[in-house]
Amino acid sequence: MKRNKTESSCAYPGHAKSDGASSVSGGGCCSVESVVSVDDRGQMVLPKEIRERANIKAGDKLAVVSWEREGQICCISLIKTDQLGGMVRDLLGPMLRDLNSAEESVEEKVRS
Repeated sequence: MKRNKTESSCAYPGHAKSDGASSVSGGGCCSVESVVSVDDRGQMVLPKEIRERANIKAGDKLAVVSWEREGQICCISLIKTDQLGGMVRDLLGPMLRDLNSAEESVEEKVRS
């Protein structure tokens, strides 16, 4: 089955080209892979091709991540929970290091 993807600007933090611009070309970040319907019980089916490419098996846990714009949820993403910790570390790690450095700098100034 041939994929027909529609690429759009990436909403994921940390996915930017080296010039700082958001990118979905090349290595790619975000694209519309498929359109699914939600049934009256709120359930949807991830297409087999996507499950296979993402190595999603029955029983796997997925985190539902949402973004809000103007008080409304505009984007919903699924992230495999076994990858979520690494993504959070990658995102928050530099901020925590900067925070620790700033805290140490303040402590040094207080001591002197």
